[in-house]
Amino acid sequence: MAREAALSRKYATYPKYKDSVVEWLEKIPEHWGTSKLRYMFSFGKGLTITKANLLDEGIPCVNYGEIHSKYPFEVEPATHPLKCVSEQYLKSSQSSLLFQGDMVFADTSEDIDGSGNFTQLTSKQNIFAGYHTIIVRPKDRQSSRFYAYLFDSQEFRTQIRYAVKGVKVFSITQAILRGIDIWLPSLEEQEKIASFLDHETTKIDNLIDKQQQLIKLLKEKRQAVISHAVTKGLNPNAPMRDSDVEWLGEVPEHWEITKIKFIVELTPKKSEIEKQKTIDCSFIPMEKLKTGSLILDESRKIKDVFDGYTYFKDEDILMAKVTPCFENKNMVVARNLVNGIGFGSSEIYVLRAKLNLLNDFLYYRLQEDVFIELATGAMTGAGGLKRVPSDFLNNFVIGLPPEIERIDIVDFVRKYTLKFDTLINKAVSAIELMQERRTALISAAVTGKIDVRKRIAR
Repeated sequence: MAREAALSRKYATYPKYKDSVVEWLEKIPEHWGTSKLRYMFSFGKGLTITKANLLDEGIPCVNYGEIHSKYPFEVEPATHPLKCVSEQYLKSSQSSLLFQGDMVFADTSEDIDGSGNFTQLTSKQNIFAGYHTIIVRPKDRQSSRFYAYLFDSQEFRTQIRYAVKGVKVFSITQAILRGIDIWLPSLEEQEKIASFLDHETTKIDNLIDKQQQLIKLLKEKRQAVISHAVTKGLNPNAPMRDSDVEWLGEVPEHWEITKIKFIVELTPKKSEIEKQKTIDCSFIPMEKLKTGSLILDESRKIKDVFDGYTYFKDEDILMAKVTPCFENKNMVVARNLVNGIGFGSSEIYVLRAKLNLLNDFLYYRLQEDVFIELATGAMTGAGGLKRVPSDFLNNFVIGLPPEIERIDIVDFVRKYTLKFDTLINKAVSAIELMQERRTALISAAVTGKIDVRKRIAR
């Protein structure tokens, strides 16, 4: 509401309004009309294919995954990399071929907020709608850009979210879309609103892009600080020696060269808590293991999770072993577990340090990019089920500083990590505010809360 009030102060409003007769929209300008999607659009479905049909060359194809994660709102094959399908589909599946201005909805979403995600084709290039998609084609193509902004408004998307079916996976059907209410100014007014929003959202998107570039740079600098500290130490004048390990290079002369298996116990045995099965413990599904943090909002009786789950306790290092969680550096030193004990996904490695004050140093050491790259290259399995082999982890060689130096390195890394994280969080907050303004501006313009007909975008 505060955002809407601010927009109303900055922009003019229409002289008269009327009840919209749309459940999620109170009023619209007096001269606007209402309709339903079924009267303004034709509908179709994407190709009946699987990932196995996707190629590196051929006719570009936008699937529901790209709609959700890569190219929401609009897609341009010339600048947006897409997987392709064989040209044979031009003959067999012309009904799934898109035209400029068409909208493509993802027909499933893993969360309710993603229900209604779509993208619009902005060029004349041949492109197919792929698997798990619904094609929504405007009968009046002059209005296509306005429709894209209308579909992106909270008032439109709220209708979809209340109509979708599902519990863990939410599905959109053509029938649901056909029944959605829309509100329409004149064609001339639609074009003015779309032109205004193109200009204003481009400015906001450019600012967001700059903040995202800043975040990327800060993360790279943060990782460089961590990597140098845990592989070379803090003393730039320390005598160095060759580690005889190609990817490790030189290490401080007084550091020990060792394999991980000699300094940690990998996947400790559950037998040590055999007599504690009646007490509670923390429970950690894979999605609650993040980089540097655990979401500790679930607990279970040990007896209920003893079989089939991975055991750990406070001060153990937890590391995701499966793609893409491993590449995302989802690892943490476990702390504040219920009764000091936890169980979690079988896709988690547990590393228990055999030496004092080793766990935090090793936690930072295992985030180092060379380790992540080598471990990723050693993964076994297929597709999304690739895992880091335990043999690779056990036999990975590191340089190990003395205990007192490990303390200094951890303190140094924590200090600089906090500094970079503070800057990153500020940039993230700035992006969130800009995204909120973008969303509010679109909704205000396409619902008539503000009048931009005479607004000169600047």
